[in-house]
Amino acid sequence: MIKSEKLHVERLIVGPLASNCYIVWDDLKKKGAIIDPGDDSQILIKKIYDLDIEIVYILITHGHFDHIGAVTSIKNETGAEFLAHKKDLLFIEDGENAARRWGFNIEKPPNPDRFINDGDIIKIGDFELKVLHTPGHSPGGVSFLHDNMIFCGDTLFNGSIGRTDFRRGSFKELSESIKTRLYTLPDDTVVYTGHGPSTKIGFEKHNNPFVRL
Repeated sequence: MIKSEKLHVERLIVGPLASNCYIVWDDLKKKGAIIDPGDDSQILIKKIYDLDIEIVYILITHGHFDHIGAVTSIKNETGAEFLAHKKDLLFIEDGENAARRWGFNIEKPPNPDRFINDGDIIKIGDFELKVLHTPGHSPGGVSFLHDNMIFCGDTLFNGSIGRTDFRRGSFKELSESIKTRLYTLPDDTVVYTGHGPSTKIGFEKHNNPFVRL
């Protein structure tokens, strides 16, 4: 578990594609959000109860099935509001079929309760997450920024980047998102990725072989 002054972060690796799911919360108010609940809903629900927090929002960085597979169960259990970018609605609506095409099964995800846009501020307890639209891996890809930490899904990885050969992916858009939205953040910003270990903006700016300044 990682702590900042107001924000606690718990990472759980879920599903057959080893997706990173993050539970973030304010320990004083005991309110939080779950980011990219991709699978293993019972494990996630147990962790929420173990932490003794109220999940206010279900947030997704993008709509691919390995990041939304547990949304239905988490929403049914917690009553949390499900937020996503409108441009990824097609992936959410196709999530069950997309998983099946890969040989997996997930519950059919609900449509978002509300769409989020670039620049939106999501307030949870005493902390805020700022929405950055970071398309490329998917058209509605977003990142969530809080102080010196960013949750960027499959936009940027430790030493790599998200795939752009999926439906409606674009290397040009992904590269632009990374250069103009992520690499402009302070070098010590911690990058919480959609798969694999975390990294820092400064390291990726100078060492990522796919996108450099």
